[in-house]
Amino acid sequence: MELFDSHAHYDDNRFIDDADEVITKAYESGVKYILNAGSDIETSEKSIELAERFDFVYASAGVHPHEVGKLKENDMEKIRDLCRHPKVVAIGEIGLDYYYDHSPREEQRRWLSKQLNLAKELELPVIIHNRDAHDDTMEIVKQEAPFKAGGVFHCFSGSWEMAKELLQIGFYISFGGPVTFKNAKKTVEVLRNMPMDRILVETDCPYLTPEPFRGRRNDSSYVRMVVEKVAEVKGIHIDESARVTTQNAKRLFHRSLEFKKI
Repeated sequence: MELFDSHAHYDDNRFIDDADEVITKAYESGVKYILNAGSDIETSEKSIELAERFDFVYASAGVHPHEVGKLKENDMEKIRDLCRHPKVVAIGEIGLDYYYDHSPREEQRRWLSKQLNLAKELELPVIIHNRDAHDDTMEIVKQEAPFKAGGVFHCFSGSWEMAKELLQIGFYISFGGPVTFKNAKKTVEVLRNMPMDRILVETDCPYLTPEPFRGRRNDSSYVRMVVEKVAEVKGIHIDESARVTTQNAKRLFHRSLEFKKI
């Protein structure tokens, strides 16, 4: 059984002492693909360095809404240069976050549009972060659509109505540890209604550890619990859940030659 953790952050300080060891153990447990997502220029560079060390690790490059307030106009060229690396398979994570508001909302919206346009220019999929900003995120995404290379809303927290709109635009929906939480009724409803060929799984590690390990540092080995939840909700065998979600991620993040072997 091959698993694909479609969103991780091994550049995080919580992995500063043992990232390589944790990644290796995850691979040995069946996680054969990991996408390490950039949050700013520095972490995008670190993601690429990680991808260069491990054949089965891939990277995305982009600037998270928390960090866009620090950007200067010429930083877009830096992001573009990072995206030229052969193991960068997406632009992200990018989006809006109105929960923390670490960056001015106007700047969040402006840089989301700029990075979406870069993704269209480079024909790369996008990884979207959306927290407490559903309306504005959808408005910008629909305004910038279509996206030839597609994209994914990671760790989805919206409604089924929102998910249906995203499916029509061509997006995938990714589920992480929160779908296993006891209060995850809305997210489980979305998962139940989702077509199998548009579902991705992730950890967002070191955050959002799934049950029954909630509270611990998350890592890619725990993506199995999300795959199990998908199987439970969809009424299929875990092997089928793993096969389809891995194939879906390979289809979306197909830039690398490795991902074309599906």
